[in-house]
Amino acid sequence: MTSRNLSANEVATLVEEAESRIRPYILATPLLPATAISRELGVHVYLKLENEQVTGSFKARGAFNKTSILANEGVTSLITASTGNHGLACASAFKTMGVRGRVVVPVTADPEKKQKLKDAGADLLEHGQDAAIGESHARSLAERDGVPFLSPYNDYHVLAGQGTIGKEILRDLADVGAIFVSVGGGGLVSGIAAFVKANRPQCQIVGCSPRRSKVMHESVKAGHIIEEESEDTLSDGTAGGVERDSVTFPLCRDLVDRWVLVEEEEIAQAVYYCLKQHKKVVEGAAGVALAAVKKTADFYTGQKVVAVMCGANISMANLKTIINTYA
Repeated sequence: MTSRNLSANEVATLVEEAESRIRPYILATPLLPATAISRELGVHVYLKLENEQVTGSFKARGAFNKTSILANEGVTSLITASTGNHGLACASAFKTMGVRGRVVVPVTADPEKKQKLKDAGADLLEHGQDAAIGESHARSLAERDGVPFLSPYNDYHVLAGQGTIGKEILRDLADVGAIFVSVGGGGLVSGIAAFVKANRPQCQIVGCSPRRSKVMHESVKAGHIIEEESEDTLSDGTAGGVERDSVTFPLCRDLVDRWVLVEEEEIAQAVYYCLKQHKKVVEGAAGVALAAVKKTADFYTGQKVVAVMCGANISMANLKTIINTYA
């Protein structure tokens, strides 16, 4: 892969290639009309149900794309880092492609997610307090052992895999006005934005983050990647820092039209809405995107908008708390 930054059009081409490569392994997820919230907001809201994706999140797309490429090149061993979803996706991809894979997770990662990783056959290594520290450790292990490191977001083939969501959205809803995407390291929003802007430039891309963990949001504002402490958030899938040289930063800076921050209560209410109205279990990071739709609805009156429900891997403890609070 080239060391220079790729343009949106170049990434869009990688998305097209990824789509045909991963199709045997992943689902084309449904686009569900969210009728109750649409009536309330005066906006035609659709939910892109990546919570129903294999392994329970969008991460399967990038993991299968990159692992498939490396396996075809003869790679037999990989290492990655994850707070859960990316690790689960990689464990599945490693197993399917017949490669040995180790997954570094923070000590603080959700115990249920860690157990799921072990159950999926991942060789689990616990290190550090957050995703950025885990990633740094995984990279040094990869360098020491001479094996490729599979980044959760800082890789064009990974983000191109995630970008196949944008291709599916445009196929199912050609006149979409805006797509709301939760942002951590920026792989999901970069991939979707690159494909959508290359094919429907008038569609707005909205980057959504919890106020308690907003590194990419603040980095774009500052014009360079910053370091900022992330606090505990229901959106654990987007928590943590962003690598200094991340290929996602220029794509986020240039292609995301609007940035929205949401509060913890707004995230919890969005998770509860999905459960109550649609009987869909979504994690906090998915709630972030839907909460952002609600917060910015006045800008999109009468338009069709999509909130990407990026995953379903919420802990039972968090789900119970949300149900007890709002039911």
